[in-house]
Amino acid sequence: MTVILRRVESLWASGVLGQIIRFGIAGVMSTLIYAAVYWPLATYVIPPLLAGVIGFIAAATAGFFMHSAWSFKGHGVRDNSGRQHARFLAVQGFGFLLNELYIWVLTGPLFHGPTWWPLVPTVFLTPALTFALNRQWVFAAEKAG
Repeated sequence: MTVILRRVESLWASGVLGQIIRFGIAGVMSTLIYAAVYWPLATYVIPPLLAGVIGFIAAATAGFFMHSAWSFKGHGVRDNSGRQHARFLAVQGFGFLLNELYIWVLTGPLFHGPTWWPLVPTVFLTPALTFALNRQWVFAAEKAG
């Protein structure tokens, strides 16, 4: 138990724990936006893969502003050259491809599952992967040359 407490204290002191908590809150908000757009469209209006595209655009747009201004506030640098935006889009694109894969596998020809099934890995797996990429690559401190 002491080892766990020391690790938590270390994460808190380094700022990582705060980032994880803020990322989680912003991620929940982004995920709710994604789900609120994706699920009704996929269930009642358009094919699930297309609904995933529209849900992604809505969630990624909100996510950039939340993560840049809040989740990773005070961590690394903010780059106005467009490089940071491109990196953020690359990470979001990776998350998008994962989510589309979940949709295709779970609602498509393999399982023919209900449209809500892909939301499970979307909520639990994709955020963990995109947190690591955002922290280490998109919003990381610049290395001295």
